[in-house]
Amino acid sequence: MSNPQQLRYSKEHEWLSVAEDGVSTVGITEHAANALGDVVFVQLPEVGDTVTAGETCGELESTKSVSDLYSPVSGEVTEVNEDVVNDPSLVNSAPFEGGWLFKVRVAEEPADLLSADEYTAFSAG
Repeated sequence: MSNPQQLRYSKEHEWLSVAEDGVSTVGITEHAANALGDVVFVQLPEVGDTVTAGETCGELESTKSVSDLYSPVSGEVTEVNEDVVNDPSLVNSAPFEGGWLFKVRVAEEPADLLSADEYTAFSAG
């Protein structure tokens, strides 16, 4: 399993893209998608919602369980991925591409996000 080097990762298994014009993309990692099993439903924050780093902002429901979705950063949601809402299996098939979850105008990026190598070591433990 390869974690893209350009992303940052949370210990709750979300990834975050580097901000472009202050907006970052959020998704869950391949490790998390595999642990969840087949994702059948996603509940995402709405455009305009404020999310807080480390706090829940949605849910992912799989054939195995329901898991909370945590925001890796604080800010305002600018877009949600309607493709994932309509086809939650994208979270499993393309967690780093088409399976992204939402975009957020980052107010503050926490210092505790991990690099790809740090996350790989963390998730292997």
